[in-house]
Amino acid sequence: MTTTPRQVRVRFAPSPTGPFHAGGARTVLYNWLFARRHAGTLILRIEDTDRARYSAQAEADLLDSLRWLGITWDEGPEVGGPYAPYVQSQRTELYRHYAQVLLDCGCAYKCFCSAERLAQMRQEQRQRGEGGSYDRHCRRLAAEERAALEKQGRSFVIRLKVPPEGQTVVQDRIRGEITFDNTVLEDAILLKSDGYPTYHLANVVDDHLMEISHVMRGDEWLSSTPLHVIMYEAFGWQPPVFAHLPVILSPTGQGKMSKRKVKGPGGKEYYVLVQEFRQAGYLPEAMVNFLARLGWAYDDRTEVFDLEEMIANFSLDGVSSSPAAFSYDKLLWMNGVYIRSLEVHDLARRCLPFLQQAGLVPDPCPPATWDYILRMMPLLQPRIATLADVVEHSAYFFTSEIVYDDPQLLLPKKGGPAETRAALAQVRQRLAVLESFDEATLETVLREMADTLGWKAGQLFMPIRGAVTGRKVSPGLFETLSVLGQARTLQRLDRALEALQELED
Repeated sequence: MTTTPRQVRVRFAPSPTGPFHAGGARTVLYNWLFARRHAGTLILRIEDTDRARYSAQAEADLLDSLRWLGITWDEGPEVGGPYAPYVQSQRTELYRHYAQVLLDCGCAYKCFCSAERLAQMRQEQRQRGEGGSYDRHCRRLAAEERAALEKQGRSFVIRLKVPPEGQTVVQDRIRGEITFDNTVLEDAILLKSDGYPTYHLANVVDDHLMEISHVMRGDEWLSSTPLHVIMYEAFGWQPPVFAHLPVILSPTGQGKMSKRKVKGPGGKEYYVLVQEFRQAGYLPEAMVNFLARLGWAYDDRTEVFDLEEMIANFSLDGVSSSPAAFSYDKLLWMNGVYIRSLEVHDLARRCLPFLQQAGLVPDPCPPATWDYILRMMPLLQPRIATLADVVEHSAYFFTSEIVYDDPQLLLPKKGGPAETRAALAQVRQRLAVLESFDEATLETVLREMADTLGWKAGQLFMPIRGAVTGRKVSPGLFETLSVLGQARTLQRLDRALEALQELED
């Protein structure tokens, strides 16, 4: 069979049976980067022929997650294309036609075995310590026996007739040449008794008809690939270039990453679903960068790069054949890097839904509150690693009253309630008459007051910080006071003076 160079056409073909997880996101990302790198086409194909497990909600989650990640498809649901429909349940007549083609050329056969016979066969195989492959009973049926079963109206599946001897060679772009003994391959079901195809038939037919040039998928499909090669040969079709991507390991490096929940040290559960990362406040740019590096690199030092760099440098040569462990620590660090690179207005826009969900900001956000958020955001930006962190780090900016659970919040080292109260009272009096409440003015005034009181600057600043934030640690004191504004600052100092009076009593 001759092969000719093809225009790059790749596909992501998920089966929407559950929420979209990080492993699937990496697979579609590699396909998307490869297509963009080579001015090619990315096809999104919905493989929904497993009707018992299909979920419309899972399909909606998939599309929403792809849009959030910024991964666009050139052909497929919602955009159409020359090979529509791109939903396999709408292409069943095609699969039945090509299953008949394989029957007619003697490359497939009808299997009439009942579920009861198959169950008994597997039980006997287990008792003998054998594998659970189909014993090819119906492959040996005489033409008369087969005709009689068809006349009885017995239901059947169509199975691939794997060559009984020899070897099938798979050329893998990442792993090289892999040889499979045909004796270990099963006569896989191609068409089920309900008329729906299995993955094996549908994906081979669709990949050919949609002119797919490269098949990049998880290496769990590597063991199925010789069956697909056999089918390509039976049809007389040129197979695509296969590239099976490395496994993603759990954070411990022990075992494959789950599609549901990953447990780490101490039983801690980690996110695995794309929407979980989104809800936890990870940026799509950081997720894309992290997933791209999870098994691929174009040099031995670069960790953070933008989309243009990824597209310009992505190559299958840089994809490792070795498993890659999913490091949540690295993802969190990378997310922080991206957050710190955002323009303040953009960061505020992304943080707003988290503030609203926490009940700190009304929805819709009033203009005055939006301006307030824009002022506080530069103080929070260096301190948050996820967008969700903004709730914890900004709560004191919105609360109507500070609660001093720990008296030490208001007391400097070696300072008692009475003298601290006296100092804060003078601070309050001085701040109340300021005509400007900017950072520079506040710093000048408060440092002068520390000198006047005979206190060290840090000794005075500590109870002021505790009074206005209710915390021992916060962004810079002068910046915080300026953002809070004069009215809020004075109100909180008044409350702190009351709390100190209670401590004196």
